[in-house]
Amino acid sequence: MAIPCGGVGSSPPVHSALTAQSILGHTRLEKIMKKKVVLAYSGGLDTSVAVQWVRESYDADVIAVAVDIGEEKDYAAIQKKATDVGAVASRLIDAKEEFVRDFVFPSLKANAVYENKYFLATAIARPLISKIIAQVAEEEGAGAVSHGSTGKGNDQVRFEASFGALNPDLEVIAPAREWGMTREQEIDYAQQNGIPIPIDLDNPYSMDVNLWGKSIECGVLEDPSKEPPEEIYEWTVSPQAAPDTPTYIEIGFDQGVPISLNGDAMDGVSLIEELNQLGGSNGVGRVDMMENRLVGIKSREIYECPAGTILTTAHRELEAMTIDRETMHFKQQVELKYSELVYYGLWFSDLKKAIDAFVNSTQENVTGTVTMKLYKGSCVVAGRTSNRSLYSYEMATYDKADAFDHASGKGFCEVFGLPLKVAARLRMR
Repeated sequence: MAIPCGGVGSSPPVHSALTAQSILGHTRLEKIMKKKVVLAYSGGLDTSVAVQWVRESYDADVIAVAVDIGEEKDYAAIQKKATDVGAVASRLIDAKEEFVRDFVFPSLKANAVYENKYFLATAIARPLISKIIAQVAEEEGAGAVSHGSTGKGNDQVRFEASFGALNPDLEVIAPAREWGMTREQEIDYAQQNGIPIPIDLDNPYSMDVNLWGKSIECGVLEDPSKEPPEEIYEWTVSPQAAPDTPTYIEIGFDQGVPISLNGDAMDGVSLIEELNQLGGSNGVGRVDMMENRLVGIKSREIYECPAGTILTTAHRELEAMTIDRETMHFKQQVELKYSELVYYGLWFSDLKKAIDAFVNSTQENVTGTVTMKLYKGSCVVAGRTSNRSLYSYEMATYDKADAFDHASGKGFCEVFGLPLKVAARLRMR
């Protein structure tokens, strides 16, 4: 009886044959070529524990990469801490300008606010961090990348969807999703292994910070019925403790991009930093939100976002003056989808790219200045001017300068309401 090819008794395929010498050489090569993992490192609990855990669990060399996207006060200490906890190398990359230019301002042009409350600070930072981590992996010849996100959060999706879009061949390691530790066990693990962490069981808050905003969760905040304790806020004073007189500021825009503050030209990073300070000192930018996470659960999130609140409010006011009605109404629909795509981690998707093209086209006339009034937690427009304005005093006024043809209103009402008349007569038959 003939034996099928590859069955019992058949000769091994030529391509799978390995001599003892080649097997030995392969084993030695594996020992020399130790696995390299590039970790997105923040210096917080999850990523600090991840360095040690990845080394032990994957027998790998960990290269920690901290990305400076603003508002952390001591990135040099974060960089040093990475090697202290076991990374073979630690890199610090200043990406503030790229963050503002390529991520914050495109989102601002789209008025990207998830569920009308979240200004997407962490969400827009993750694709940039992913891009940098993927670049470092290529430079270092690493086949794997890692992040500190948990298995029920949004950031795991943002990181991994971005890695997949940028380099689909990268292996992704997610320690916090794999190790199965509770937050208390994670803190214990850190203490047992001598890993310095910024929190303990008495201060259990998890925070993420960049120029565009700060997020705060865990601890007592997990009870939605409890008011957030004042101690969690670092950027904003309590509105009750804010100055008793309002602060007025004037923001200049050029094609949807903020370029000046109170008449002084400023680069994007400096302008956002200054607005965070001005807004925070007036109690502007606090958000307490019940949020629908991508994975399907609701979570209670606290945000501080003074600059985001001020700039988005001002930008919308300038758009209202310079964009025609139909484009503006359609853009508002697009903004909802844009915010969802960014929140869901699809920054590098084709749809997001297409929406960016539309949004950019709407910003051609969004140029002018907006005066904002900051007062005890509120942020409201006080005035706006633009040489691209579609507002006409002669058309809008009811005084003697009125240039609107009131007689044309009768015909307009007749034609506009005609379908309703036709339907009403049909129902009356």
